[in-house]
Amino acid sequence: MTKQIYDVIGIGIGPYNMGLAALLEKTELNGAFFEKSPSFAWHPGMLIEKMDLQVPFLADLATFADPKSPYTFMNYLYEQDRMFPFFFHNQTKVPRQEYNDYLQWAAKKLVGLHFGHTIVDVIDKYEAEVPHYEVVALETETGKHHHYLAKHVVMGTGNEPLIIDGMDGLPEGDVLHTSRYLYEKENLLKSKHVTVVGSGQSAIEVFLDLLEEQRRNDMKLSLLTRTGGLFQLDQAKFAQEVFTPAYVDYFHSLSYQQRLENLESLGALRKGIDPDTLTRLYTDLYHKTAGGEKDYVLINPMTEVKSIHPSEKGGYELQCNQWQEKIDYRYHTDKVILATGYKPHIPDWFMDRFKQKIKWEDEKHYRVTRDYQLEFLDQRDHHFFTLTNLTHSHGAGATNLGLAVHRNVHIINTIAGKTIYKNQQNSTFQTFSMKRFKDD
Repeated sequence: MTKQIYDVIGIGIGPYNMGLAALLEKTELNGAFFEKSPSFAWHPGMLIEKMDLQVPFLADLATFADPKSPYTFMNYLYEQDRMFPFFFHNQTKVPRQEYNDYLQWAAKKLVGLHFGHTIVDVIDKYEAEVPHYEVVALETETGKHHHYLAKHVVMGTGNEPLIIDGMDGLPEGDVLHTSRYLYEKENLLKSKHVTVVGSGQSAIEVFLDLLEEQRRNDMKLSLLTRTGGLFQLDQAKFAQEVFTPAYVDYFHSLSYQQRLENLESLGALRKGIDPDTLTRLYTDLYHKTAGGEKDYVLINPMTEVKSIHPSEKGGYELQCNQWQEKIDYRYHTDKVILATGYKPHIPDWFMDRFKQKIKWEDEKHYRVTRDYQLEFLDQRDHHFFTLTNLTHSHGAGATNLGLAVHRNVHIINTIAGKTIYKNQQNSTFQTFSMKRFKDD
């Protein structure tokens, strides 16, 4: 066992923990980060060509905290000789494939990143002379367990695909989540009928990509959505201010019930579809249906898929419900793509070791402080931070790439016990809380 005690160990290497590693390099704090995958890849199954991020390029690993960092997207463009093409491209959003390449570029430059290491346990050494955590990593290549010590831990274990109950036993080449789309795309294009289930950005991107790749007249595409229609993302300037530190301050100050109600009211900001993507889809449909041919495309809103079962005649039967008309019906298809979103990935060791030690909002949501610490039943100075499962505590911006840097600023300043990076103030034109105006 190594005797070195790191200031912080990060569990999982995605954009969030990678951004933390980037900001740590300019501090006196030392850290190590571990990821089970053999190398970095950002949603490889959904890196569809000509699809852009939904946030501007400033939402990189470091810019909001340190514009002079060597890990900014601007520096990536400079080192890749793409400054002038980006300048003439004249867009603030970047292609997803380029964003993935940027993150891979950063991963090669950052120190302290350990791929091919699965964290299998985290032991709370709260009774030690210097309280710390013992982090156990399983190295994939050798099968050996390695033990690391850290004053603080940051859990960034991300999300995992959310599927409809009872469908996990079906062949993944036939019934698959969007996270595997590109791996199965060639096979899907050979099918006579592909149905996409979902109404968010991923659903429309997959449906649009299949539509643009469609070459046969006998191939049918269907889109079944539970929502009332294909509604676009609210990109109004004032609406976007919910993705600011000031709004996170306000949201976190609300009661748990108020926070849940708040999230329900922000559907157009959380689940809407990029307007450019919808325009592109409508334009493609218009051109493809010139001459009156419409039979190969079906879009059914207000339709909930209750279950999926293999059909006696081949393919699959979807048990559907048009919830507004209250009509149940069956729908036959050859392949099914589930754009049913994701759920937080909470490791088994976390529940085994920490469930009884921390405070909970309800049975699924743990309590988290404003600076992203889990709230323990006992007082402690060795903190357990989480970047996972934060929507209930920090709002719609919990998965926003721009706010990820702001989150890391909070974590680093808390660990250091002083202000290392500036915490952005006065970030909105709106004032959300009226507490300072309250009559005594």
